[in-house]
Amino acid sequence: MKKSIVWMASYPKSGNTWARIFLANYISNSDEPVPINNAHRIAMGDSITKMYERVAGHPIDATDMDGVLRLRPGVLRGIIANNADVNLVKTHNARVTARGVPLIPDQVTRSAVYMLRNPLDMVLSYARHYGMTPDEAVHTVSHPDNANPPDEQTVTQFMGSWSEHVRSWTAKAPYPILVLRYEDMLSDPRGSFAKLLAHLGMPVDPDRLDRAIRFSSFDELSEQEKAEGFIEKSPESERFFARGQSEQWKTDLPPRLIKKMKHAHRKVMKQYGYLE
Repeated sequence: MKKSIVWMASYPKSGNTWARIFLANYISNSDEPVPINNAHRIAMGDSITKMYERVAGHPIDATDMDGVLRLRPGVLRGIIANNADVNLVKTHNARVTARGVPLIPDQVTRSAVYMLRNPLDMVLSYARHYGMTPDEAVHTVSHPDNANPPDEQTVTQFMGSWSEHVRSWTAKAPYPILVLRYEDMLSDPRGSFAKLLAHLGMPVDPDRLDRAIRFSSFDELSEQEKAEGFIEKSPESERFFARGQSEQWKTDLPPRLIKKMKHAHRKVMKQYGYLE
């Protein structure tokens, strides 16, 4: 079987969904925007409970972390079993080993796209998405044991702190990793998404690129969510697609929390241009 997984990886609320919806529109090459609730079809998630139950052959207890992790190699082998050249897979997992199980094994991986966002903005979106106060979110994304607990649809996702997550995905690897900053995707969508297409080995057609960018704009996504809802929205949040801007932290994040975030993540923030 081929090493065909291309990981679409990010810490939550860092542009992963936007990039996948862009790709769905580019690949479909339609005259109408792809419905946002269909966009997940071009990049499956790696934490969907049904996939683990399929490997197990019966319903699983998602709170049994060791049992779930034992199933993960079979889930990933199932993804690549179609012998396709590329299988896009969304993940919020860090590129680490959890309880002896590599979450992102080299044996199935073709390459990766890693999206990161200024953590001062990310933490505000994180708080809204998970129904937390900003104080709670700052503590959570700075904690080495941060994980998304299992629910009815997904198994545990092992993330760690924002800095640890970024380091794990940008460390040296035996395969190519494209790093995209959310802020660059906002300020130069044509350049950023052209890099994404080139990384995936897809031809870059200027008209098609512009149309896919337009069809995945925040105005378009917000209108679709308002009309139809969005299956990836957290039950704790009012909506998934909010303002989608950068530098909201300057007005919305209290100075004491800015100080905490900078203290916790200074080295990685400086490395990626998030500290002056």
